[in-house]
Amino acid sequence: MVSLLAKLLIKDYEDTSNTRVRQSYGMLCGAVGIFLNILLFAGKALAGFFSGSIAITADAFNNLSDAGSSVVTLAGFKMAGQKPDSDHPFGHGRIEYVSGLVVAMLILLMAFELLKTSVGKIIHPTQVSASPLIIAILAVSILVKCYMAFYNGAISKKINSAAMDATAKDSLSDTISTFAVLGSTLLAQATGLMIDGYCGVLVALFVFWAGIEAGKETISPLLGQPPEPEFVERIEQIIMEYQEQGVIGIHDLVVHNYGPGRVMLSVHVEVPSSGDILALHDMVDTIEHRLAKELNCSAVIHMDPVCVDDELTNAIKEKVAVIVEAMEGEVSFHDFRIVSGPTHTNLIFDVVVPYNYVMTDSEIETYIQEKVKEIDENYFTVVEVDKAYCG
Repeated sequence: MVSLLAKLLIKDYEDTSNTRVRQSYGMLCGAVGIFLNILLFAGKALAGFFSGSIAITADAFNNLSDAGSSVVTLAGFKMAGQKPDSDHPFGHGRIEYVSGLVVAMLILLMAFELLKTSVGKIIHPTQVSASPLIIAILAVSILVKCYMAFYNGAISKKINSAAMDATAKDSLSDTISTFAVLGSTLLAQATGLMIDGYCGVLVALFVFWAGIEAGKETISPLLGQPPEPEFVERIEQIIMEYQEQGVIGIHDLVVHNYGPGRVMLSVHVEVPSSGDILALHDMVDTIEHRLAKELNCSAVIHMDPVCVDDELTNAIKEKVAVIVEAMEGEVSFHDFRIVSGPTHTNLIFDVVVPYNYVMTDSEIETYIQEKVKEIDENYFTVVEVDKAYCG
């Protein structure tokens, strides 16, 4: 149904890299979610009333909270699609993440209320009755929620949306919880066991788990998570295609995510210091425009001139490379240069280490200095320790 509606209502529906298309998909899924969840709430509320089951009633109000979550998702995508303005020059894309976080908070609040009600039912149990109509309502609800989990998950992957992924996880947990409610209802009908309250607690725990997972999916991009490895690899691939024109290497790649479709990146590109500065600048401009076009981002490249013709610099650099490569973990260095003086020679370079590296920054500096001293007593290191932002 959602795929058909997308074809009918969304222009250029296959161009999911387009911000407008992403927004339309999010709003469409939000509207469908509101409609289906309200239907499920109405059906389960009636079933809970006639059966006297707190578990069914709890599951009904869970669907009502899902309808509210869909409203938040729809509004989030609508607001995220607003154009940049003077107060928000990088756009409003992160509102999508905020809406996902609000959805997670609503889920957790509903889980707490369901848990309280269910514990009360355990303390004061009552007999539950179930008719074929009630059983049918629960069975249909399971099928509908399975479908919602499927289409939300599929759209999430298609438009790369954390908010939609959170909604898909919520729908999946709803499927499991409703299945548990149906099982307890059938068991109570067959045996007379009053386990309705316990099943309500189980439903509440499933809802709570869904809220935690949804929160995790949206908090990470808000705080600033590293880019996808495939995105980084594509950036490196595009830049290194210009080796014949002068590119030697890249480092200090930083990706800023201001919401889906609003990515800014900066990177240092090493070029030969003896090259034609105008030709190299023109090459860098070409790379920036290509990154913007192919990866739908804003790119800023800093040219780093590297001395490639000095034999002494290259010889010392090779010796330093042996030291760095022998260090534990994924460690690299860049921006290597030497400054010779009458009494000593400074070796100046940056060292890149992963976060939570086994050595502190000062220990790294001391270690490298000691190893360099073993090469020549007159060598002094000026080391800047960097962290790998994209790895």
